Amino acid sequence: MAQYDRSHLRAQAIGRGDTTPSDMARALGMPVATAWRLWHGRTAPSATTAAAVEHHYGVTARQLLRTAEQAA
Repeated sequence: MAQYDRSHLRAQAIGRGDTTPSDMARALGMPVATAWRLWHGRTAPSATTAAAVEHHYGVTARQLLRTAEQAA
């Protein structure tokens, strides 16, 4: 089973100057509440959101999600 790992997303966002969930929401064109949940690891990205993250920040879905073996 895959688990959402926000570390790559946050690192890339901050590296591009998006230092808050509100910044990320503007950059990705999503609601601030959704960006907040992603930023704080409260929810995993949908396929559409993962595609937007990859397009804007260069973080792939594989980097966003890690398997139990990777987490151990």
